[in-house]
Amino acid sequence: MASCLWFAGCEKKKEAAAPAGPPDVLVTDVRQVDNIPYQREWVGTLDGSVNSKVRARVQGYIVRQAFDEGTIVKKGDLLFEIDPAPYVAALEKAKAAMLNAQAQELETSVTAKRKVELFQQATISAEERDQAVQAEAANIASVQAAKAAVVEAELNLGYTKVVSPIDGIASISQVNVGDLVGPSTGELTEVSTVNPIKAKFYISEQEYLKAAKKINDVLTGKALSHDVNLTLILSDGSAFPEKGKLSTVNLNADSRTGTVEVEALFPNPDNILRPGLFALVRLVTESKSLVVPQSSVLFMQGKYLVAVVDKDGKAKVRPVEVGEKVGTVWEIKEGLKIGEQVVAEGIQKVRDDEKVNAKPYVEKQTGEGDKAGAPKTDAGSTSETQNGAR
Repeated sequence: MASCLWFAGCEKKKEAAAPAGPPDVLVTDVRQVDNIPYQREWVGTLDGSVNSKVRARVQGYIVRQAFDEGTIVKKGDLLFEIDPAPYVAALEKAKAAMLNAQAQELETSVTAKRKVELFQQATISAEERDQAVQAEAANIASVQAAKAAVVEAELNLGYTKVVSPIDGIASISQVNVGDLVGPSTGELTEVSTVNPIKAKFYISEQEYLKAAKKINDVLTGKALSHDVNLTLILSDGSAFPEKGKLSTVNLNADSRTGTVEVEALFPNPDNILRPGLFALVRLVTESKSLVVPQSSVLFMQGKYLVAVVDKDGKAKVRPVEVGEKVGTVWEIKEGLKIGEQVVAEGIQKVRDDEKVNAKPYVEKQTGEGDKAGAPKTDAGSTSETQNGAR
């Protein structure tokens, strides 16, 4: 009854004068190929590989913008200058205070030394000696505080020159000359490193689990990054010439969307790609897989089915798990073994566990169509029926 449902459509048997012979079918070997491509695409957003928001560290008025917006800057290049006059004055004041503290410390040091000698001669009391020593210690501390104030004033004066913290491209300025800025007034501009540029995209949990081992091997250096071939497809449909490599997989999956954030880096030597652009991230990998001609697979009642012909010429119907379609072949993930023979043409005529008249299958060559995506056959195959699905 099952074979009737699969291949005969439960047709009523017609009375015949004599039983019909085995149906004629073409058979081919299940082969293993080593370059079945796996391709997926995700919508990605481009971002700088390093982004730095530039902020003022001291308060003051902008007196100069020293960079051209949208141009390349180097780490340490001057971007803005804040009016330094108040900070020059503050530094001079701190230096004067330090000199005064040093003078007082010198005076109390001499006094303390003299008081100690007088105490040893029993000329003064211990209380007088102790007061002199304590005054000296207090002034030594004052000198240290004054020196720290000078260092702080020097730092603040240095902060009036706002420099780029990284190499990259400077964004549009958010302030103008004459604006009052400070630590709490927001960013002045942003600098992003765009070579390499980062692509962020999200893959499903199922896709992640399927490729998790290979992804982790690439990230930890156990596998070469070019084993995972990433290409950017830009909004105009063109493919960006530089290939990318995986750089980061987020620690946590998003439980709301069932996705995992992934980041990849792409060389961008001409700085063509900019943060904020959208692009498709295309992943292409290759793997060893078993393949059969696409005509060998029949989809019926929610299952993919093939007919395996044994050494006695009997056809056995078998469910399989299919993968990618490549050229004229279909990847078989589960259900077949290398070297088994399957029906390539005539599967609709096959009944389960009945004999067939098997002949070798030879796929018709169509020139250019066969070249597209046709995988290479593993060198171990020897059957004359291997011409199928090349």
